[in-house]
Amino acid sequence: MTASGQEWHASGDHPPLVTSCGRRITVKCLTLTAARPITRVTLRVGPDQGDEPGVWAALTAEEARELAHRLLTHAALAESAAGTDAGAVATATGAGAARA
Repeated sequence: MTASGQEWHASGDHPPLVTSCGRRITVKCLTLTAARPITRVTLRVGPDQGDEPGVWAALTAEEARELAHRLLTHAALAESAAGTDAGAVATATGAGAARA
């Protein structure tokens, strides 16, 4: 349920991503309908298994693309450090798509 003037848009029915430490990460689109509608990509990181509190952020489309680019870049670095070639493939195919 959303408050008056807010609409949540489905994200393709993707369930939250659950990390290895038990945090649930949810990504959605939120539109605030007012005199001038505002749309944001929301990122919610829920509490961990030890009940440490979660956080959330509301990003513009450009900020969401920049975050996606940075995540893909660091994922490639992490894979490279682990000794796999998957990082180079992810950077070559995914980073550009995230910024498009």
